[in-house]
Amino acid sequence: MEALPQRLPLVQGPTALHRLPRLTEYFGGPEIWVKRDDNTGLALGGNKARKLEFLLHDAQEKDCTDVITVGGIQSNHARMTAAAAASLGLACHLVLRGKDRSLQGNLLLDRQFGAELYFLDPGQDREAHMAALAQELKNQGRRPYTIGVGGSNALGSLGYVKAAEELMGQLNRPDFFDETVAAVGSGGTYAGLWIGAAAYCWRTRLQGIAVDGEPFAEIIQAIAQDAAASYGTPLPRRDSLLIDDSYIGGGYSIPTDEGVEAIQLFSRLEGILLDPTYTGKAAAGLIDRVRSGVYRECKRILFWHTGGAPALFASAELLS
Repeated sequence: MEALPQRLPLVQGPTALHRLPRLTEYFGGPEIWVKRDDNTGLALGGNKARKLEFLLHDAQEKDCTDVITVGGIQSNHARMTAAAAASLGLACHLVLRGKDRSLQGNLLLDRQFGAELYFLDPGQDREAHMAALAQELKNQGRRPYTIGVGGSNALGSLGYVKAAEELMGQLNRPDFFDETVAAVGSGGTYAGLWIGAAAYCWRTRLQGIAVDGEPFAEIIQAIAQDAAASYGTPLPRRDSLLIDDSYIGGGYSIPTDEGVEAIQLFSRLEGILLDPTYTGKAAAGLIDRVRSGVYRECKRILFWHTGGAPALFASAELLS
């Protein structure tokens, strides 16, 4: 694999990797471990810091003055982009779609980091609004840098290629985990791990748990192909791309009973906070696979915690 592009030092890593003894005992199954990317350090942590290291370095190289990105009202990506932009002296514009605009959770933090917020109703085209805003800024003599939803493009995915390399440095052998479980909300994190597993010969089944009804297999394949063409990363075998869409429930950002149970179990048994949109649903998938006997022959399962705890503060009624 060719040398990856340069990146900014936004992540405080390596993030911790450790066993979850009480959760393991509770289910009586294989050892459950966690990779703590909820503690990446930027703006209360989360997976997006790894993507932003590459994306915002690119913005700086292009001498951009502003950064624009899109997301849901409680977008973790938007929150972390706003924080990173503030630290770099970039003006930040967030195009957010959704109904509940109460100033709490991630939305409160977006304002705290000084981002300019643009609200859209469900169904409105965020990408089109971002493009129009970028043109408006250009007309004012600004130099905007646009980032699609979740930072999930070929360049952003390199953050999780590096994360796979980081993990391999923490393991004593490449087959330490039988399966690795991660939430899939826009595809970039899984794409990077998928590429990284191939690049560093990390022998694990990489199980993505979809939290939205997008065609993630096609999206991830396209990101990996773009990364291979642009940065010389390997293109993994198509049959190793595993996405389970059984835990979406009513749709994106709509909590499920199973997700709420997962949030409660992780917090009360291990003191670890999940969120109802991403990691709660991914953990619900892991728990269901333990209970149903899918992991009967497995020794160790890794849960890759991608963060999102600030959204809990917008979900108090649900959790109470």
